[in-house]
Amino acid sequence: MSGDLNIPEAPAIDGAVHLHSGKVRDLYRMTEGPYAGRLLMVASDRISAYDYVLDSTIPDKGAILTRMSLWWFEQLADLAPNHIVSTDVPDVVRDRAVYCEELAMYPVECVARGYLTGSGLLDYNATGEVCGIALPAGLEDGSRLPAAIFTPASKAQVGDHDENVSYDAVVAAVGADTAAALRELTLAIYRRADDIARERGIILADTKFEFGSRVPTGSTTGEIVLADEVLTPDSSRYWPAAEWLPGRAQPSYDKQIVRNWLTSAESGWDKASGERPPALPQSVIDHTRARYVEAYEILTGEKF
Repeated sequence: MSGDLNIPEAPAIDGAVHLHSGKVRDLYRMTEGPYAGRLLMVASDRISAYDYVLDSTIPDKGAILTRMSLWWFEQLADLAPNHIVSTDVPDVVRDRAVYCEELAMYPVECVARGYLTGSGLLDYNATGEVCGIALPAGLEDGSRLPAAIFTPASKAQVGDHDENVSYDAVVAAVGADTAAALRELTLAIYRRADDIARERGIILADTKFEFGSRVPTGSTTGEIVLADEVLTPDSSRYWPAAEWLPGRAQPSYDKQIVRNWLTSAESGWDKASGERPPALPQSVIDHTRARYVEAYEILTGEKF
């Protein structure tokens, strides 16, 4: 991968073939050993913002994302099967990689929103709706919605921006039955995660999931499987509940810290310029890492 994204070349791993690199993860297929044929998904310390992979990295970010996903997969096991096969990975990627099964991935980002912010807020301000769902008048940045909503997005190519789409577009892409199942499962997982986070003093404002299809032996019907990462600060907006105040940007446990600095006068960067963002100052790197660690420790009750 190259160009504006500036994704570094993925490291070689013995007994594995590199398949793909995204903004954060590198994907390999094992060709040797007990997990031959399985995928190896490696979370890097890269961080992206505004569709750029930044020159700066966040120390331990890959390990935090991996451990948090594994913890959440356990909390959700009764709601949805997941793609994890083993965490007994090569030493070179220890603590930040998993072996997983290869699935037929659904071409949609399954987004759940319990609060109005981000692209949902932009759509609401323009139309009073998000993904074709009409919302009450008078909502503002950070408003809690009457009930969580399913607001799918197109699955963009690396370097492109996911675009919110209607439910009808999901039906057209995967069929009515699968679309209904994805919507139901997305909202069920969001509600479970929101309850768990709220008990710990954290608001899960919104999150996105990726699902794939597994066809069990002896069956002709695909089973929906939760894949990729789940409920990390990269795929979710987490806010401290005690500091929630609608009508403003909320303090967060995610990479909003990075976005805020990039769009501040201090960075000197204009995101409309077409130029790459500057490197992050050490203070922003340290603050971002601390917030990722804090989110992990509060949610899981474990020390990182």
